[in-house]
Amino acid sequence: MFAYVIIFYMPVIELKTNIQAPIEVCFDLARSIDLHELSTGNTRERAVAGVTTGLIGLGETVTFEATHFGVRQRLTSVIAAFERPRHFRDEMVKGAFRYIRHDHFFEGKNGVTVMTDQFDFGSPLGVLGRLANWLVLTNYLRNFIDQRNMMIKQYAESDKWKEVLPALS
Repeated sequence: MFAYVIIFYMPVIELKTNIQAPIEVCFDLARSIDLHELSTGNTRERAVAGVTTGLIGLGETVTFEATHFGVRQRLTSVIAAFERPRHFRDEMVKGAFRYIRHDHFFEGKNGVTVMTDQFDFGSPLGVLGRLANWLVLTNYLRNFIDQRNMMIKQYAESDKWKEVLPALS
């Protein structure tokens, strides 16, 4: 049974975050390179190529360099779908994973924005990669995304968003 679970384990992370702020502010904070860098202080993530500051849009790429599990690595993503302020998708085009697809959905209801992340990924190394997903990576990535979402919430629900999104002020 254990081997069966690992062989077929394909992780998809889904997180919902309720934010008391306008949908446009939440959407733009989620695609802000600057806020992303602020939210990843523990991995010292920084944009080193493509769009390196401001807001990323359809067809644009960003390469982040970060340290995860003690290993310095780079990951390049492209914005593959974009419908402001309801949805955008970033997809890995180069990096350590087999693939990453991260859909960001936004729905406004009575002054509250519901932000939904659907994060689908695959690790290299076949069964060993799926074992790593099951044992470590899924929880690690869920916490990573949740930490980012809490910063989006913190900025959106205060005036701090104006520091990152001056054009909307």
